[in-house]
Amino acid sequence: MMTGLAPVLREATAALEGISPTPRLDAELLLAHALGMDRSAMLLRQHDINAPDSYAGLLARRMADEPVAYITGVQAFWDLELCVTPDVLIPRSDSETLLEGAVDWFVEDQAPTHIADLGTGSGALLLAALSIFPDALGIGIDASAGALKVASDNAQRLRFADRAQFERRDWTKADWTEGLGRFDIILCNPPYIEDAATLAPMVSDHEPHSALFAGADGLNDYRILIPALRHLLHAGGVAFFEIGYNQADSVRALGAEAGYLTELRHDLAGNPRVIRFSLGITE
Repeated sequence: MMTGLAPVLREATAALEGISPTPRLDAELLLAHALGMDRSAMLLRQHDINAPDSYAGLLARRMADEPVAYITGVQAFWDLELCVTPDVLIPRSDSETLLEGAVDWFVEDQAPTHIADLGTGSGALLLAALSIFPDALGIGIDASAGALKVASDNAQRLRFADRAQFERRDWTKADWTEGLGRFDIILCNPPYIEDAATLAPMVSDHEPHSALFAGADGLNDYRILIPALRHLLHAGGVAFFEIGYNQADSVRALGAEAGYLTELRHDLAGNPRVIRFSLGITE
């Protein structure tokens, strides 16, 4: 019988090779979850504790391409730990580029007071923004009732409930902006994947397609949202939208057509990731 966690982690890591780009990390996260321990604390005690029987089932789910975040129910983003379910996309570190853009745009004496997150999902962008700008209030909208439940629960658990509200709105419907208000900053990670794109099974088989796919060229939602910024931004407001790696020129063109100055921001890997929209071409 194996004693300690080291041999278990070695076997699990080997089993996940070719399935996960981070097999050792996945093995550790799942084992910490099975033990009900913090990963760092688990590793410090790996020689004097044993893996529980439940670990085999968690590992089997990961070997079937289920994402670790859905298995454990949590995902780190910015400085927060968010609960996630298959109702929402798993927040990814690349999306933190939106927040970095917001931090760079606002100076201390001009911090935003009203923030919107369009397509809030787990609430990741809104709640992270509220943690950055402590005097701000925010609203997150989503067409999915399941996503809004996740976001609301995250706001409650992370103690942002008094500063964050969530509404069910579908931007494919007429008058979806009515009564929403105007904002100093809008954050948005819309669906932007082409309908015919082939995704890894970990994504295509588990994450919500309504939050992924956006028409033949992946631009359907930008065509709706960018013109709508006129109804949602204050005159000095700014919006940050995540984009696909090959969409910078197309999305910037949509912004120019709607009368916005645009600027491209790259993520830490050097990939085009975020377009900033600010008023300035026409008023």
